[in-house]
Amino acid sequence: MNLYPLGLRLDGRRVLVVGGGTVATRRVPALLDAGADVLVVAPRLTPALHGLADAGRLRWRARRFEPADLEGAWLVQVAVDDPTAAAEVSAAAEPRRIFCVRADDRTEASAWTPAVTRHGPVTVAVLGGGDPQRAVRVRDAIAARLADRSIPVAAPPTAGGAAADTAGPAADAANPGTGRVILIGAGPGDPELITVKGRRLLAEADVVVTDRLVPGLLLDELAADVELIDAAKIPYGPAAAQEEINRILVDRAVAGATVVRLKGGDPYVFGRGGEELQACLAAGLPVSVVPGVTSSIAAPAAADIPVTHRGIAHEFTVVSGHLPPGHPQSLVDWSALARLRGTLVIMMGLKNLPTIAAVLLAGGRAADTPAAVVQEATTGAQRRVTATLGAVADVVATEGLRPPAVVVVGDVVGVLEPISG
Repeated sequence: MNLYPLGLRLDGRRVLVVGGGTVATRRVPALLDAGADVLVVAPRLTPALHGLADAGRLRWRARRFEPADLEGAWLVQVAVDDPTAAAEVSAAAEPRRIFCVRADDRTEASAWTPAVTRHGPVTVAVLGGGDPQRAVRVRDAIAARLADRSIPVAAPPTAGGAAADTAGPAADAANPGTGRVILIGAGPGDPELITVKGRRLLAEADVVVTDRLVPGLLLDELAADVELIDAAKIPYGPAAAQEEINRILVDRAVAGATVVRLKGGDPYVFGRGGEELQACLAAGLPVSVVPGVTSSIAAPAAADIPVTHRGIAHEFTVVSGHLPPGHPQSLVDWSALARLRGTLVIMMGLKNLPTIAAVLLAGGRAADTPAAVVQEATTGAQRRVTATLGAVADVVATEGLRPPAVVVVGDVVGVLEPISG
């Protein structure tokens, strides 16, 4: 069967996604990036999809599929692995002449999703003639040429069905069967801000452990057989959840997999990458780290705020605000920060911003000090509000800003006229 390739203009058009699990988490970001009006029908959502729903980026009906859900849809993505449930959606879509993509059985679908790579305005989509692995291999080779870099491309399966090993020297030839772990910083939100090396190694992953701050379009480019684990779904408290993440990284690598821990920003900037590296080294595993563009610098830059500027700021300090001033577990000396003359960048501080601002003012920082808050930097949902330190908490509440957001305090906030929206 020959396929007819087609680019869909989905801006403002309804796309129905049935299912709220891992497959939907990978597919929805590309639909949103195309401007689609996304409706998800599923009893439950992953934390990443929940975040998109809470932010108003998609609509969610918390129940099982009903044929009436297809009303007004131009396309339906069936992201469930239950063949009976998927067939029900297909049967309802066919007489309505709505193309249907199925994750469970592509042979029963009326449309297929290609293997995709994106480079600026260029999108390359590859259909492998019914062989998804072939499509991925060709896609990766094209991506390498577009990036003007050579990356390993998996060889076709051998007669015995096993693919050639592309893990490279990190696979530890002295311990056959042992995999490796790679900690990769995915950058501040724009999928093109992951490093070239990070993107190359992500393409080699057998298992990807991700979190809600990772650019969703990067997940859309993973091969269909990659195991995707959403760290936010681990049902424990923060400390126990980190122990479970460490266990997953070690267990999958010991079983022979190339495991990527993909994190928003940089692994070592409030990302607990050091704890994960220690766990892998303790297990005797090969582990490497690919730095990422941290939002502590990228968010201000994206909002036209230089964290340093000649004659205005010769220093900048990055601090976590996830614990309020005065909390017994906080390691931050807020009164000392109040006395600094340079730029203060506060991560994860939106919830505690009223208390933080009050302590900085009490410590001597002037109430008219310029301040800005940048929400979802480098993405299509980026927002910037500016105020004074004395008023910024009230402005944030009035404007309804939400995490993730970066707070910048200092005279650099007003040094440049904004040049972007």
